[in-house]
Amino acid sequence: MSDLFQYDSEREATSAAKVRALEALLIQKGVIGSDSVDAVLQHFESVAGPFNGARIVARAWMDPAYQQRLIADTPKAIAELNMAQGMDGAEGEHMAAVANSPGVHNLVICTLCSCYPWPVLGLPPYWYKDPVFRARGVRESRAVLREFGVPVADATEVKVWDSSAQIRWFVLPERPAGTEHLSEAELAALVTPEAMMGVALVAAPATH
Repeated sequence: MSDLFQYDSEREATSAAKVRALEALLIQKGVIGSDSVDAVLQHFESVAGPFNGARIVARAWMDPAYQQRLIADTPKAIAELNMAQGMDGAEGEHMAAVANSPGVHNLVICTLCSCYPWPVLGLPPYWYKDPVFRARGVRESRAVLREFGVPVADATEVKVWDSSAQIRWFVLPERPAGTEHLSEAELAALVTPEAMMGVALVAAPATH
């Protein structure tokens, strides 16, 4: 990943201290309960997160008809998988998937702030919110992708999708070669949040 999107180690500690102070103040004022924040964190550790997106991608790889339905009507296709409640709430409203192909690579950004499909990708990383990433992702997307380790051939079209409160995009990455023998669960284990944002490729498992 480019150094432009790396942060001083103190940034996270400073942000965490601010969050703890705000949490304590809200509890003191009676706005939230003492366990409210822990409940939210637990939700994004066990109910909503990138494991959901990985499952969706793996199913699409295994079932071409499902992939077509996913692209045509993403919320409806996701509902077929009987996932946990809340997939259409908490930043999951109006989700839409786009598929990479040999001639097309998709990149997801949010030029306004940090709109992001939390139920399928989890919480957004720091660099996704960075103004440098958001601006350069539009102006020089190929350069940004190279810095993330994703060289895109000149003949490949790069499509940039701008997430917003009205629609939140995620990428269906290409299935890596040599994975025909893997089960759906094994395929899901290969999928990363970065691949579903378009800043990484899915690699086949190493062979021994």
